[in-house]
Amino acid sequence: MEMSNNSRRSFIKKAALGTLAAISIPEILQAAVQKGKTKEIKLQKDQIILFQGDSITDSGRSRDDTNFNTAGNLGTGYALLAGAALLNKYETLNLKIYNKGISGNKVFQLAERWDKDCLELKPDILSILIGVNDLWHKLTGNYNGTIDTYRNDYKALLERTVKALPGVKLIICEPFAVKGVKAVDNTWYPEFDEYRNAAREIASKFKATFIPFQSVFDEAIKRAPGSYWTGDGVHPTLAGAQLMAKAWLKAFA
Repeated sequence: MEMSNNSRRSFIKKAALGTLAAISIPEILQAAVQKGKTKEIKLQKDQIILFQGDSITDSGRSRDDTNFNTAGNLGTGYALLAGAALLNKYETLNLKIYNKGISGNKVFQLAERWDKDCLELKPDILSILIGVNDLWHKLTGNYNGTIDTYRNDYKALLERTVKALPGVKLIICEPFAVKGVKAVDNTWYPEFDEYRNAAREIASKFKATFIPFQSVFDEAIKRAPGSYWTGDGVHPTLAGAQLMAKAWLKAFA
């Protein structure tokens, strides 16, 4: 959903006058998360939290920074914002937060680096956002995977994970796209919806906490144009990253 030029100019004018406060992130989240209620995770002392995924999670992180709880390691996106909020709120828990997202990744590429970038870290809480490239790269002719490839690869990855880390708490994030913003056009649909549905089904199968990012952005574009929340329909703006962080934090009690 995209605003007309007149509507967009009106929106920008109102923002300049200080009425941007009408864009209420709590209201957006309340409307969206109610559609996909999931169990909450209770944090404990000394836990390791790992963010995994593609460029949305990567968000320019430094590959050279292998430390935890640093801006270099966490990047500039939702992982940094969510991680900072957890560290600020739970200062007595000694949490260790890592980001190992890599731009361009699809599920099979997560699997190729999983031992080093996940299992060896032994996360207590593992958050995965993956799927947009599994379709996007197919549409651009750079990948020949199908929805069955995505579903089967994802299940195999999680089966491998829970076998190696039987106590791990899983967070499965819904892949999302904002239609009508640059890269995301009608060619994505209805196929992309199958990827979103598969992620939800997989979360249910593995008793994971599910973050309904598509619902969050669907609610958000009712309050501001899609280009306010994402620059190309896939990668969030600063406002979009904060929206994602707030939604992700709903996973915790």
